[in-house]
Amino acid sequence: MSQKDILIVRELKTHFPIKRGLFRKTIGHVKAVDGVSFTIPKGKTLGLVGESGCGKTTVGRTILRLIPATSGQVQFENSDVFKLDAEQMRQRRRDMQLIFQDPYGSLNPRMTIGNIIGEALTVHDLAKGKERQEKICELLRKVGLSENYINRYPHEFSGGQRQRVGIARALALNPKLIICDEPVSALDVSIQSQIVNLLQDLQEEFGLTYLFIAHDLAVVEHISDYVAVMYLGKIVEYASADDLYEHPSHPYTQALMSAIPQPDPKRKKTHIPLKGEVPSPSNPPSGCPFHPRCPKAVAQCKSEMPPLESKNGNPNHIAACWVSE
Repeated sequence: MSQKDILIVRELKTHFPIKRGLFRKTIGHVKAVDGVSFTIPKGKTLGLVGESGCGKTTVGRTILRLIPATSGQVQFENSDVFKLDAEQMRQRRRDMQLIFQDPYGSLNPRMTIGNIIGEALTVHDLAKGKERQEKICELLRKVGLSENYINRYPHEFSGGQRQRVGIARALALNPKLIICDEPVSALDVSIQSQIVNLLQDLQEEFGLTYLFIAHDLAVVEHISDYVAVMYLGKIVEYASADDLYEHPSHPYTQALMSAIPQPDPKRKKTHIPLKGEVPSPSNPPSGCPFHPRCPKAVAQCKSEMPPLESKNGNPNHIAACWVSE
């Protein structure tokens, strides 16, 4: 493990059994995550992108052990996360937090904002009484909310304000890693930029490391140092953000890039349409999982799974494709 890598994921698999019949016999598996590997350097952001249903959220929740892994390894700092017992994992959760996608469903409507943010402080016995109150007020200020909101309820806030509360809750335990599960996808475009800028400011102030899960490549480009592109449970391309956006190698990445709206109407851009539907993760295609929809597919793509290997003469830019340059 490199000194600079805070999180290392190796060959992570999360398969869900398909059960049928009176005796609930397992007849197959949904391969939501199927051999994912990546690293995140300390203080950096990895953007994990792909279409809905590709397994992005499952990766994040499996890392936090909210979903049991089928196989693989997750190393956080010097800990093998999957080998920690219940108490050790409870202590580790202070360093690994989650910002949820839905700012409406992720907050308990019966709890005040103060109690939502302060719940973790109480559970981990980190602050009580006046100290707890001061910590909650400080967190509200950090995310751009007034401390006067402390006794209000979630229904009194807009979506953007609720997401700020969710961010404050994630910060309460002074974590080192935050998994951001599509934190801006449910918000208006104008609010999205505010939340992304807030996350960047907090990262700089506290030295945070982010796994930023999203399907909007324009947002990912703005916040990420590195980008991994997922398709049907597998990573098909990985590179630094600058290199990936300048020289996308995999046909799937190129298609996603072509769909990003351009603010300049005079700038012409060739759209690459994707034919067909995303295959079922319970019955993935043979060979490259993208070949049924790929405009560049050749016979080899249908029979052999391409390895992740360097592209464009850059050892740090890897893609799983037989035909990419």
